[in-house]
Amino acid sequence: MLSRIHSHFKAAIEAQQRTVAALAPTIAAASHRLAATLGGGGKVLSCGNGGSAGDAQHFASELLNRFERERPGLPAIALTTDNFTLTSIANDYSYQRVFARQVEALGSAGDLLLAISTSGNSANVLAAIDAAHATGMGVIALTGRDGGAISARLEPTDIELRAVATTTARIQEVHLLLLHCLCDLLDQELFGDSSSATSLPR
Repeated sequence: MLSRIHSHFKAAIEAQQRTVAALAPTIAAASHRLAATLGGGGKVLSCGNGGSAGDAQHFASELLNRFERERPGLPAIALTTDNFTLTSIANDYSYQRVFARQVEALGSAGDLLLAISTSGNSANVLAAIDAAHATGMGVIALTGRDGGAISARLEPTDIELRAVATTTARIQEVHLLLLHCLCDLLDQELFGDSSSATSLPR
């Protein structure tokens, strides 16, 4: 049992180290994009399935409330939380449309979609990306493995943060670290070094 515990921690650390070696400049670019969107009056819509739905909700809550410092709430909506909306769309259309339909209704040009899929092949996340592009939104995608179909679906101005890992557990662990990193960088970019911010810079 102890050997298995150590192997899990070792694998997680290695996945994180490989990912930061490959992605550090791209993480910074994603932070800049988020800061430009939120500082310019836009909002972030987030989506994913299963554990990735949890990550989408986690990120939206960190923006709406706060991360590790006092600052104004930032506009973010997790598209995974409204059971009435999700089930009605799935029933009237299909489960593949549960996020896209919301993007079409809630998204605007200049907003960002945070699309999370460990495989990169989630059909409803792909549909949400297509809807975001049609609406004039940019996309930040969190993927794993080889990026899947999402990687090929992104436009040149979109950003992919692909965890350098192959198992779902390791990819999800890296995704959570990426999201926390983005939260910290975003606070730094929008509000600087002050421990307290009273307004969102415009």
